[in-house]
Amino acid sequence: MRDVAVIGVGLIKWGELWEKSLRMMFAEAALNAIKDSGVDHVDSMYVGCMTSGMFVDQEHLGALCADYAGLAPIPAARTESACASGGVAMKMGFMEVASGMSDIVLVGGVEKMTDVDGAGATYALAAAADQEYEVYNGVTFPGLYAMMARAHMQKYGTTRKQMAHVPVKSHDNGLLNPYAQYQMKLTVDQVISAVKVADPLTILDCSPITDGAAAVILCPLTMAKKLKKRAVKISGIGHATDTIALHQRKDITWLEACERSAQAAYKMAGVKPADIDLAEVHDCFSISEIMAIEALGFVEKGKGGPATEAGETAIGGRIPINTSGGLKSKGHPVGATGVAQICEITTQLRGEAGPRQVKGAKCGLTQNMGGTCASSLVHILEVA
Repeated sequence: MRDVAVIGVGLIKWGELWEKSLRMMFAEAALNAIKDSGVDHVDSMYVGCMTSGMFVDQEHLGALCADYAGLAPIPAARTESACASGGVAMKMGFMEVASGMSDIVLVGGVEKMTDVDGAGATYALAAAADQEYEVYNGVTFPGLYAMMARAHMQKYGTTRKQMAHVPVKSHDNGLLNPYAQYQMKLTVDQVISAVKVADPLTILDCSPITDGAAAVILCPLTMAKKLKKRAVKISGIGHATDTIALHQRKDITWLEACERSAQAAYKMAGVKPADIDLAEVHDCFSISEIMAIEALGFVEKGKGGPATEAGETAIGGRIPINTSGGLKSKGHPVGATGVAQICEITTQLRGEAGPRQVKGAKCGLTQNMGGTCASSLVHILEVA
């Protein structure tokens, strides 16, 4: 199996992009990644997207996106794993380069979410939950994560104030990211006193509805080392699943799929949690970041809240989390999120993150999950 490197990253400004279609967002991000890499061709492509059929009535994205990016007739296919669709696309692109089937692979992610109203978006996103046992009975994703938050608070003493520090930190980082959807500063009091969505979560604990796309270019590490940019190697990948319905879990305060995917990635890369310099994790809700850093082994079980409040996850802290602004500030176009996480870690490991740069970053991790972590992808990247 060949070693695989990221040689190009491409993003667009995320937000409510009324003037841009799904196909044009993807093409823009893809062309930005190609330009950044300096390659003159692409051998194949994967597109992460959760539910374009519900959001914009468009399926068959492999062919569509290859066409509008000017890459047809290369082989191209869409991957889906709810909000982890981009992470699965990364895994598939890695496998194609590692196996020798292709030398240069474009991996993209895209979602156009604002062409429907709030009810339509809620309906589409609920497709990532258990339709028969959860959605039919009226639960939404804020409701599911609110149950997880309440259980975590009861079991470990996690406080409402500790959870509020997650979006406050994320927005501080998002102010430094020109691609972020919401570039505004928050306070703990603002988060706590905002409109309730599902107790104890307020609107400022929840990631937004976002239009956006992201792309990366992968190639063999031997090829990457001949290029001018610093080579960033994908050294570990882990992928795991859990029950899709929350009520079937042994412990709803623990993200087992996150833990298992992390263990597999650590083993493949030959590293430990203490070796990771920074991470992009799936903070779709404030509690999900707290639970993710516990399952990834960055803090002890039940200590995610105190660690966040103490500033351990801030830039300059022991383990910076979501330097991009995360899903909360940067935005969450669900199919693009996993790929954008790779873009951020690659940018950091190249030393090109500007005012949000983590000093001396050599090893980074991404954690991308679908639903209430019914699926989880972890990627570990290192300076080659």
